[in-house]
Amino acid sequence: MINYNPKDWVTFIFHVHKADTIRTLWPLMVSVAMFSGIMAFLELNYLKLAETIYVKNIGMMHNLLGFVISMLLVFRTNTSYDRWWEGRRLLGGLTNVSRNFAIKIKALKLRPEHVAFFDYAIAKYAFALREHLRERQYFGKDSLMIEVDGGKHIPNQVAAGIASRVFDLQATGEITNEQLIILNADVQQFTEICGGCERIKNTPIPYSYSAFIKKFIFIYVITLPFGWVFSLGYFVIPIVPFILYVLASLELIAEEIENPFGEDANDLPVNEICNNIEKHVGEILK
Repeated sequence: MINYNPKDWVTFIFHVHKADTIRTLWPLMVSVAMFSGIMAFLELNYLKLAETIYVKNIGMMHNLLGFVISMLLVFRTNTSYDRWWEGRRLLGGLTNVSRNFAIKIKALKLRPEHVAFFDYAIAKYAFALREHLRERQYFGKDSLMIEVDGGKHIPNQVAAGIASRVFDLQATGEITNEQLIILNADVQQFTEICGGCERIKNTPIPYSYSAFIKKFIFIYVITLPFGWVFSLGYFVIPIVPFILYVLASLELIAEEIENPFGEDANDLPVNEICNNIEKHVGEILK
């Protein structure tokens, strides 16, 4: 995630950072500019279609379709941002649950070996969830405390290890039944947060919807020279690529943030959140 000063307009306007969509779109923008130039040259020097009133009024179609495509892009962007924000809420919930669980473990005054286990396991769950959402595996710094099978769901295995230790504490009489119920409620929240994150990651925008928007943008932009060359002339060369940049950038941004757990520039600061969980849990339990 990019850290920035929202009040620094100069940096926003004149600095091209690695996440700027112009880096992705410039080959297509150059191609559209060349196509617009060819269409303008043919119309102004050979075709002379401006004399035909029906062809000249083709720009009316773009006025109507421009409104439609703007509504589609607004819905697309809002939907992706809702997924991004829900992911942030879930990771914030993971931070809170980890801290609360650690505070309760600290208050129980358990033996040092149990405290060391929870100090390790709570942070390990956060890192295991991060790697699971990125389709990688995380075995932890000390696999002896919680052994995991790389071929299975690692966050579930870590949560199962935590739950087993909590129930063992109750079975040996080190915590009461009431304390077990309180701790078990926190353990359940770990898997609920994991399920919410998986729902976001594994349920992208329907393919037909995403494909339709891309096709719509392409057809809309590629037909702009036919409708605007009569009034703009060679000015369609810079104007049409700029319109492509605006419309396609919104789609690219929506694609990037709809899965907010990756390592793209605009994704959530998952690494920082996991490091903070490890740090804060360690401060509480040590």
